[in-house]
Amino acid sequence: MRTCVTSLTILFLPVAAPAQSTSLPARGTVSGKKVVEFGWDEPDPAFMRKHAAQMDATPFDGCVFHINYRQADGRDATFTWRCWGRETITLDQVRRAIDDLKATRFRRLRHNFLRFNVTPGNLDWFDDYSSVINNARVAATVARQGPCAGILFDTEMYQGPLFDYRKQRDAATKSWDQYAVQARRCGREIMQAFQEGFPDLAILMTFGYGSPWQESDAGKRPLSECGTGLMSPFLDGMIDAARGKARLIDGWESAYSYREEKKFKKARKMIHEDVLAMAADPKKYKKVFSASFGLWMDYKYAELGWNVEQPERNPWPPDAFERIVRTALQYADEYVWVYSETPRWWSDEGRPVKLPSAYAAAIRRAAAGDAPSTSSAPSP
Repeated sequence: MRTCVTSLTILFLPVAAPAQSTSLPARGTVSGKKVVEFGWDEPDPAFMRKHAAQMDATPFDGCVFHINYRQADGRDATFTWRCWGRETITLDQVRRAIDDLKATRFRRLRHNFLRFNVTPGNLDWFDDYSSVINNARVAATVARQGPCAGILFDTEMYQGPLFDYRKQRDAATKSWDQYAVQARRCGREIMQAFQEGFPDLAILMTFGYGSPWQESDAGKRPLSECGTGLMSPFLDGMIDAARGKARLIDGWESAYSYREEKKFKKARKMIHEDVLAMAADPKKYKKVFSASFGLWMDYKYAELGWNVEQPERNPWPPDAFERIVRTALQYADEYVWVYSETPRWWSDEGRPVKLPSAYAAAIRRAAAGDAPSTSSAPSP
């Protein structure tokens, strides 16, 4: 659902791995869990450095950010949208981002992630992946020197059909099994590169195994016929290479439309239990993967509208969004992320834009664990 933006938000995660109980009861605790921001107001380190106080005043514990790099011709380009391609980007080209991150003084936003996209995605799995591997190492190094907690790995295919076997260059002459082997190898090498740049990092993904699991109808449909089929062996490779305290987080963007508790409960079960049937190494999957949820605050605003003056008329009014955030936190292992397009939590003017203050209050109450009334609780 997200489109190309010029800013990126980084989330910083604590080093200790989260508990991964698969039997979280209804109305589980929100204690110790974090809410992070990831929207169209995604900042770069220069903005974060300049507006740290403004960002700290929001109800979030962290954000997702992007970095820019200096090209050979002296012009700037956005690393996030170029990292999965043929261009090799060096640490010297992103030095300003590192310097700005080191000079940023957050008091509250201590859980930030550097965004790493699968764009432009113009490589075949049998091509030379050395540039992507290099760029993964650079991104992780920037996050570590920030200091940050890890990487926001955006696996949504905005441009190239990376995970669709049917659209690969040599699908007519190479089998699914051959491509799956290559995708797994690349996943292993990219995970190794992330960890070389940042040992024990956290990688928050917009989609994990849940995407091919659902598209394959819980494994009934061949992955070779699914648009995200190659994501499964690619993630197998990442799990193969995971070591130390490094961890992977399924951010489950498909929760954007969730209003009912039963949907969060079902998604948690899918992430913790159901997809074990798809993972090549279920035992290690259980050690390194955890569950998160993405929530879309201005849900379908283009169709349904976004009312700043009367927010109670919005598809997700503040009281409803508060209950959604609280429920998501109850079923997440550690993180919930909030996405928005029209409202901006921060701006160059030093204030929010098209953002009713009731939403900030709602998120604060939800993250504090204040219980809703019985009559307004989400449907079980």
